[in-house]
Amino acid sequence: MSAPSLRSRLRWLILGVIALVLLPLGVFSLKRTINEVAELSDGRLAQSARTLQALIDGLGLPALQQHGTAAGMVVPITAKSMQELVLHGHTYESEVGFQVFDRDGRPLLVSGNLARLPPPAAGDAGFRDVRLTHYRWRLFTLPPTADGVVVRTAERYDSRRDITRALWMEHALPPLIALPVLALLVGWAVRRGLRPLDVLAAMLSSRRLGSRDALAIDDAPRELEPVLAALNGQLAQLEDALERERRFSADVAHELRTPLASTMIDLENAEASRDTREAGVALSDARQSLAALARRVEQLLSLARLEASSREDRRVELDLLAVARTVIEELSPLIADSDVELDVALAAGQLLVRGHEVALAALLRNLLENALRHVPQGGQVRLSVAREHRDAVIEVVDNGEGIPPERRAAVFARFHREAGSRGEGYGLGLSIVQRAAQMHGAAIELLDSPHGRGLRVRVCLPLSHADDVPMDWPVRPEPFQSQR
Repeated sequence: MSAPSLRSRLRWLILGVIALVLLPLGVFSLKRTINEVAELSDGRLAQSARTLQALIDGLGLPALQQHGTAAGMVVPITAKSMQELVLHGHTYESEVGFQVFDRDGRPLLVSGNLARLPPPAAGDAGFRDVRLTHYRWRLFTLPPTADGVVVRTAERYDSRRDITRALWMEHALPPLIALPVLALLVGWAVRRGLRPLDVLAAMLSSRRLGSRDALAIDDAPRELEPVLAALNGQLAQLEDALERERRFSADVAHELRTPLASTMIDLENAEASRDTREAGVALSDARQSLAALARRVEQLLSLARLEASSREDRRVELDLLAVARTVIEELSPLIADSDVELDVALAAGQLLVRGHEVALAALLRNLLENALRHVPQGGQVRLSVAREHRDAVIEVVDNGEGIPPERRAAVFARFHREAGSRGEGYGLGLSIVQRAAQMHGAAIELLDSPHGRGLRVRVCLPLSHADDVPMDWPVRPEPFQSQR
């Protein structure tokens, strides 16, 4: 079963809210109106009784009794004798009546429709309901006058029922007719109000793969602006991720083609050679090509790991000095084989930063490896990790050939190699360093070496508790330790 559409949900919610508000108000208004009509009818009934009592008081009881004695009987007033008035199909006079009794309860004057109603009992004054000849009547009885005359008026509930029915029709029929029309109008209004969503859906469905154009809707509602901003941000991140994947795939295809081809050629030469010495040389070359391939794959995987661990919520607090010691220990075999003197100076205590250990280790490792490859045999490389004010500063200085200032910006490009480098480098080291620095909001600079030649790489990372570090914090790293 499919979920209801947003339009249908909004339409029914709006209609439900309207019904929830209007129906109780209509019922309350109807009940209140019926009560007002009942009070008005009771007031009219009491007023007619007062009027009839006033007329009898004006005529006088003796005259009324004398008239009755002359006639020999009290003549009841019937509907025929009153020539009942007919209006709009209703015989209104047959729905009302009256009675007048003397002190002894004898009828003096009575309408024909109430001839069978017995006289009121003693103390029977005010309003009450009775049933007479298949009808319910509303009675009002006045207290006896000084002459003992009791006046009672009555009204059938038919007229009140007609008024109630008319009120029901007046209150209920318009909403019943209006609700379907209102549903159509609400549906049209909801469709028109959600038109920007249709425009957005059409834009997304027609968007070209790889497009970096931002989604924009003319006169977009304010509620849709955060959605557009979030979508544009997500699409930009998705395009960046796809671009990184495409670039990484191209890098892998480009960089692995040559060592694989060299390995295949060396293996084919070893297989085809009948000379044991030549076959051994070919196998040795194949082994070197495979070692180069392994090194290249390792650096490409380092790039992939950097991209995978770049999420902000995965950062943890770690000691940069501990990471540096781990990297130096890891590179000890390479340092021993490079015939290069490595001087290490680490600050005392801890340097706590928030970051990714994999990325920071890759940054330090590639800085050292890059320096070791670019210095001649017997050269010198110096690594220092110190605290300067609110930053942790990493410096790697070598006395190699260096990089001219005009070419320093280009060395961060992938697979860029400077001439005169020593060893098997593939131009990925400084690209990894730059990416790791960007992930941590660090600043990286390529400066002149204080040795007069060579390069000085300086990376500044913010400390995780920078606000707790005084501005005049001393910068005194531990004495240099030389490793060869």
